[in-house]
Amino acid sequence: CLDEEGMVHEFSSSWRTDCNDCSCYRGGISCCTSYMTPVNYDKEKCESIFNKETCSYKVVEKDDHSKECPVHSWVG
Repeated sequence: CLDEEGMVHEFSSSWRTDCNDCSCYRGGISCCTSYMTPVNYDKEKCESIFNKETCSYKVVEKDDHSKECPVHSWVG
């Protein structure tokens, strides 16, 4: 398989790139996000911030990013 960056991967191999988990099959490449996305939190009071280095979201108060907000559901 040839990925977006021009790297060749063997069949049945897996790798992570740009916060995605990818696998190579005879039928092609399959990729999905390696992180969970918050979906059930107080969107009026809080905001989600994505960290590209850790491939994760943090949900914090809009007015004070040092205070985390509770998240009741995640998808991914």
